[in-house]
Amino acid sequence: MGSLNAWGPEPLTDGTTRFRLWAPDADAVAIEIDGPPRNLFPGEGRGPVGKAHEAARNAPQLDPDLRRGTAEEARRPLNPTENGWWETTLPAGAGTRYRFHIGDTSVPDPASRRQHGGVNGWSIVPDHTYHWRTPHWRGRPWHEMVIMELHAGTLGGFSGVLQRLPSIAALGVTAIELMPINAFGGNRGWGYDGVLPYAIHEAYGSPDELRALIDAAHELGLSVFLDVVYNHFGPDGNYLGLYADRFFHRDVATPWGGAVAVDEPPVARFFIDNALMWLKDYRFDGLRFDAVHAIDNPTFLDTMAAEIRAALPDRHTHLVLENESNDAARLRPDAYDAQWNDDFHNVLHVLLTGETSAYYGDFADKPAERLARCLSEGFIYQGDPSPNHEGKPRGTPSAHLPPTRFVSFLQNHDQIGNRALGERLTLLTDPAKLRAATALLLLAPQIPLLFMGDEEGSESPFLFFTDFHDELADAVRTGRRKEFAKFAAFADESAREQIPDPNAENTFTASIPHPGPEAPAWRTFYQNLLRLRRQHITPRLATTPELHPGEGRGPVGKAEVEAHPTRHPGHEPGSRFSSPTAPVSGTPDQVRGDDTSVQSLGARATSLAAVTASWRLTDGKTLTIVVDLSDTPAPLPTPPLVPSEVEARKVSEPLFTTDNRFAAWIA
Repeated sequence: MGSLNAWGPEPLTDGTTRFRLWAPDADAVAIEIDGPPRNLFPGEGRGPVGKAHEAARNAPQLDPDLRRGTAEEARRPLNPTENGWWETTLPAGAGTRYRFHIGDTSVPDPASRRQHGGVNGWSIVPDHTYHWRTPHWRGRPWHEMVIMELHAGTLGGFSGVLQRLPSIAALGVTAIELMPINAFGGNRGWGYDGVLPYAIHEAYGSPDELRALIDAAHELGLSVFLDVVYNHFGPDGNYLGLYADRFFHRDVATPWGGAVAVDEPPVARFFIDNALMWLKDYRFDGLRFDAVHAIDNPTFLDTMAAEIRAALPDRHTHLVLENESNDAARLRPDAYDAQWNDDFHNVLHVLLTGETSAYYGDFADKPAERLARCLSEGFIYQGDPSPNHEGKPRGTPSAHLPPTRFVSFLQNHDQIGNRALGERLTLLTDPAKLRAATALLLLAPQIPLLFMGDEEGSESPFLFFTDFHDELADAVRTGRRKEFAKFAAFADESAREQIPDPNAENTFTASIPHPGPEAPAWRTFYQNLLRLRRQHITPRLATTPELHPGEGRGPVGKAEVEAHPTRHPGHEPGSRFSSPTAPVSGTPDQVRGDDTSVQSLGARATSLAAVTASWRLTDGKTLTIVVDLSDTPAPLPTPPLVPSEVEARKVSEPLFTTDNRFAAWIA
């Protein structure tokens, strides 16, 4: 902090706090301090996690109409500085409630670190005294990632997620990714309608409960990622337009209104500092940037990555993009590690379910050939005309990139939740086909991502849910049903009336994941595949040094290594993790490197729904995968003959096979 463009409260060493607000449209700005710090969240601090999430869940949501005409004597003016900034320093320690006043309207700090009373309530001066149990954690290299996406709210908040960590680690997952946890209107929601990006959603827990969750994950060797939204703000509790209209380009349309003006220096600083806050103050291991195709300034993403890399040179910090445009330009070692590959999901969904409505129509023609291109080259659409985009070209070339630049998935929050009824693949396809597709996901060299419940064959839906009221609730309900009119199954208005109301509480409770009827078998299936990946695939994806001791990176003595055991690829999951404080040698780019020696050897369709693909791994061996999603699969091919030290030649043993639909071997 300390920059003239730095947002949010800055506690100072003398017990005072500096408050800032960028309000170029305001004639005057005042701040109201609600007395000395007090216990706003009873139960917090009792035990390693506490009960703060329960208090937050029951906290009153302040009515905006009651926020006018606050007592004048409680307000203090902010002083104008330059370029639209206002500032003051007041005696206000950690835990103090405050809010700004613009004319007759009170507004939260847009960079509030914590709220009391919801997004329309009081902001709170942060407390940074948490004592980390894993201060020496430096993360895991990207090629080790097996990610599970989680929604904190449906799992019982941060404390509920923490309780699940041992089971997640024992499965063989190496990272969790939290859907957005920033403050949004109401108690229930996906998080993508956030309005206070720096503040943690009250219903999920306290800042220290989040830190405790991340601490516990690191103790188990799990990296933790966060989904962040820098392309728009939600409709409930966003006051920026009242005093900083320059925050938006009103003439640049996005699905959510005017584009965020990231070309304005204070706006760019707002989001870059937000990313750095999550990575430094909370020690997240990486960020997933939502819908960057809707950000109206491409250089902003370059600046974002450069500042993060410069600020955290000695940690494995991973940056992942969601980009519907299939733009591969930023997938490089000094910028972004990888990108979500919707093409992988879409073509497999067509093969698994036969659905071809809406955007699935782009993959209906020759889906096996399209899957082959995806496995071999990354994106399917690399500048090709897209029927779903009115025949316009979509994508850029990606065949030059290694497979680990792509995050693959069969399901995620969007692909389940944006279905009208939120059905999972367990209810949409044959179990044998789903097992084959899962094996492809987990044994191919791309980075796999699971969605919570996948590993237990869950049949619980994941629906779109919100907690809006009155006119806004009506608009969301109507808009939700209208958007499905282009799908054949919901062309009729009476069918659309069956789509669950996003604002109903039972829509949220129905989305809580429960184990499916075959949960033990599915969990064993996932564990076996992830064990094979950990033992046979992951070590052959690495070509760059890790930020761990004993491997040629810094003066770490034998005694120190023994005192701080390190989890290496192949180590059994779920064990406790720690590492020494040894510095990392080499420049950041050298440390991060690129795994370009993992090369595709091509892929081809062998039938209308079957594909064979091969990759040369970093040790020179070849991984071959055969997958057949036909209704009547053909016999699997015989693995090739390979040289043997024992006999002249022998058949390579399959790494894994299932249901005569999938085989993988390394030769």
